[in-house]
Amino acid sequence: MTKRKSVLRFLPLTAMLLFLAGCGEDRLTALDPYGPAAQWIYDNMILSLYVMALVVIAVFTLFFIAVVKFRRKPGDDEIPKQVEGSKALEVTWTVIPILLLIILAVPTVQGTYFYAEEPPSVGASGEGEEEDVQPEEIIIDVTAHQYWWQFDYPEGFTAGNEVYIPTGEKVWFNLTAGDVMHSFWVPALGGKLDNVPGIESMVWLQADEPGVYYGKCAELCGPSHALMEFKVVALEQDEYDEWVAAMQEEEVLPEENTIEADGRQVFEDQGCIGCHAVEGQGGAQGPTLTNFADRERIAGVFEFNDETLESWIRNPEEMKQDNNMPSYESLSDEDMEALIAYLNSLSVEEKMN
Repeated sequence: MTKRKSVLRFLPLTAMLLFLAGCGEDRLTALDPYGPAAQWIYDNMILSLYVMALVVIAVFTLFFIAVVKFRRKPGDDEIPKQVEGSKALEVTWTVIPILLLIILAVPTVQGTYFYAEEPPSVGASGEGEEEDVQPEEIIIDVTAHQYWWQFDYPEGFTAGNEVYIPTGEKVWFNLTAGDVMHSFWVPALGGKLDNVPGIESMVWLQADEPGVYYGKCAELCGPSHALMEFKVVALEQDEYDEWVAAMQEEEVLPEENTIEADGRQVFEDQGCIGCHAVEGQGGAQGPTLTNFADRERIAGVFEFNDETLESWIRNPEEMKQDNNMPSYESLSDEDMEALIAYLNSLSVEEKMN
C-alpha cells in the first residue's frame, strides 16, 4: 500500500471527528458562555490559547530555521560558533517566560477576586450580620446527595434537581454535601466548586438570558456519577417572583373520587411521602416532588413520560445504580396508574397560569 493511500484511509475518520466536534447540547459548554462568570473563564481560556500559540509558533519557527539554515552541508567540517555562557541569550529566555506569566497572572488574580465575591450580608468572617442583610439577595443552600441535588431557598421551601433563578441577577449558592464529595458545575454559567461534607463553600452564578442551563456533578462520587445532573432554570424577574410565591402555597389535595386522589393514597400507603415531600409535607431523604410535573427529566436524566416513570418506580436500581430509592415491582397496575396520575398533577406552573 502506498503512503498516499495510507493517508487517504484516515480522511473519513478525520471528517467524522470534525463533525462530532460540533455536536453537543445547547447551554452545556464553557465555550458558549451565558453569564459574566462564564465569560471571564472563556476570555482567560482564549488568552491562554493565544499565549500558548505564540510560544508554539516561535519555538517551531526557530526550530525550522535552525534545521534548514544551519544543517550540516557536504564538505562542511567546521565546528559552529560556540555560544555557551551568552548573557544575552540567557536574559532573553528568562525574561520572555516571565512576561508571558505576568500576562496570564494579572487577569487570573483579578478574576479570582471577581469570582470569589460574596453577598454583601456575609462579612469577612463568613458570617452574616443581620443588620446588613440585603432583602434582594438570593442565597440558595445546595446539598449534594448520591445522586441528586437539594436546593433550599431562603423563603423556606425546597426544590430538587432543578433550581430556578432570576435572569440578570447574581445568585449565591452555599454548597455542601450530605454523603461523599461532589462538585457543582454549570458550564455555561460559571466554574465548578466542590461540595464537601461538613464544609460550606460559596459561589455565585448569573444568567444573562432566560432559559434552561445544564449542570453536572464534576467529582467522581459513585457508580452513577455520570447520571448526577441538574437544571438551572432562569426566569424573568416577574416570572421568578410568581414561581417563588407558587412554591410557598399550601398543598391542595386532589378532589375526592378521582384517580389523582387514589394516587395520593397510594403515595402515602407505600411510604413515598416518608422520603419525598410535597409542599413541605413529608421526608427529605429524596428530592421534593412539589413541582414534579414541571421537570424536564425524571431522576435528573431520563426522558419524562409515563413509561419511563413506571420503569423508574418499579426498579430504580436498574436505571441508576447504587441510588437509595427502593423498588416497587409488586405494585399493581391499577395503583401504578393512579400514582403516576397523581405525580403528573404536581405542577407549580399551572398555579402561575
